[in-house]
Amino acid sequence: MRVLWTQVRLMVLAAAAACWGVMALAEERLALVIGNSAYGAVSPLDNPVRDARLIAETLEGLGFDVTLAADAKQIDMKRAIAQFGRKLRGAGEDATGLFYYAGHGVQSFGNNYLLPVDAALEDAADLDLVAVEAQSILRQMASARNRTNIVILDACRNNPFEEVADLNKSGLAEMKAPTGTFLAYATAPGDVALDGEGGNSPFTEALAQEIKAPGRPVEQVFKEVRRTVLEQSSGRQTPWDTSSLISDFVFAEVKRPVLSAVDLEEEELWASVSEARDVVQTMLFLRGYGDGKFSGEARTLLAELVAEELAEGGESQNTGQMAAIEPSEMQDVEQAMFEAAQQEKSKAAFEAYLMAHPGGRYAEMAEMEIAALAAGASLDPEAGGEAPTAAPEPAAVEMAEVGPVTYANPLHADVPEIAGLTLAEVMTRSPSFPPIEGLPDSYWKDQSCSNCHQWTRERLCTQGNTYLSLNMQRSLGKQHPFGGALKQVLKSWAAGGCQ
Repeated sequence: MRVLWTQVRLMVLAAAAACWGVMALAEERLALVIGNSAYGAVSPLDNPVRDARLIAETLEGLGFDVTLAADAKQIDMKRAIAQFGRKLRGAGEDATGLFYYAGHGVQSFGNNYLLPVDAALEDAADLDLVAVEAQSILRQMASARNRTNIVILDACRNNPFEEVADLNKSGLAEMKAPTGTFLAYATAPGDVALDGEGGNSPFTEALAQEIKAPGRPVEQVFKEVRRTVLEQSSGRQTPWDTSSLISDFVFAEVKRPVLSAVDLEEEELWASVSEARDVVQTMLFLRGYGDGKFSGEARTLLAELVAEELAEGGESQNTGQMAAIEPSEMQDVEQAMFEAAQQEKSKAAFEAYLMAHPGGRYAEMAEMEIAALAAGASLDPEAGGEAPTAAPEPAAVEMAEVGPVTYANPLHADVPEIAGLTLAEVMTRSPSFPPIEGLPDSYWKDQSCSNCHQWTRERLCTQGNTYLSLNMQRSLGKQHPFGGALKQVLKSWAAGGCQ
């Protein structure tokens, strides 16, 4: 039932994957960017239009639908703000709205005003008639009832109306952020921001860089902007922000690789299998994805599960010596797993061992056992089967007692296939009969044993050491293309330290 449920989940996920792209598009990002430099009645500014273009370009690269207004008159600013509000209201509650302004800005009676390029003023009472109240942007955004809004004001460069009575305060006043809004200023309330000596203001230049950092929350972005501007201005300018956000927001999402249907299926199936911690499911996963990206984790899990089962039921199966095995002791687990397969004498048990330890110390013997079981006969005489008859073993194999066995010295054995050869040379020779009865000639004739087993000196030593174990003595009597003598040679070589 669990396997069936896993298959159903995969089909649902495959169907849902096609819809994910459409769902992502529903979460719109809308931005209105205004930059005013070419003032007529007040002092012009060098950088705001360039700042606005830099931010617009950066936001477009981050998936925003950007409306850009440069050197806008009052009627143009108000029209753009009204249109922005309508688009935001139509975008839905999941949309993000962003307003950016660079240019002159002033405060009067605690209210902030953004100046269009055609602003001219002789009396403070006329300010709201010639400028655009910043609060009007907040009202438009709040009316959309969307989840996230961001307002960025690089508008504190200086006060162009210092000669006008009641307008002699510098900078902007701090505004209250409606719920779900992040407010950012180029400098602290009441202070003056730098226009910048280069192509952009210090604040906007830092902002355009920091918002491209993948996965960085908006709060962290402006913290990094503040650090950069403080350093560049030698402490003269401190960017400021206030927030009433109730949702997380990042400008640049962390880019994740697009999964194919096969990769998605493998990932979801592995999540299910690893959660289930079932031996059979883990084996089935390895059969389907033995070379996949989760194969290593799957083999480790399979070894752990087998070790746990051995530890829990070891005494009743005459394997009490394995009850204290820890999953982290992988060599002990490997031996326990292979010995358990020998006791069970089933194809599935040896396959489970090979899945968990494809290059293990007993891999060769496990493969031979599987082949024998598939043919209906065990290669182990003690199991009651019959050994291949293509090249019968001598009744007994005697090793000549002529000094210790080494890797580089000629072997002294009664079997002509290896007599007089070094172990290094044996690895390059072809077997005299198939290592597994019935194996097609193309698989073994004129092929060296190292082609099949990937033998190296280190791997031969590991195999030889397995023959020193009391549990492995019966393996010495099994059929081998070079005769049992080779196993005896390897055992003697390992006993001497693989010299």
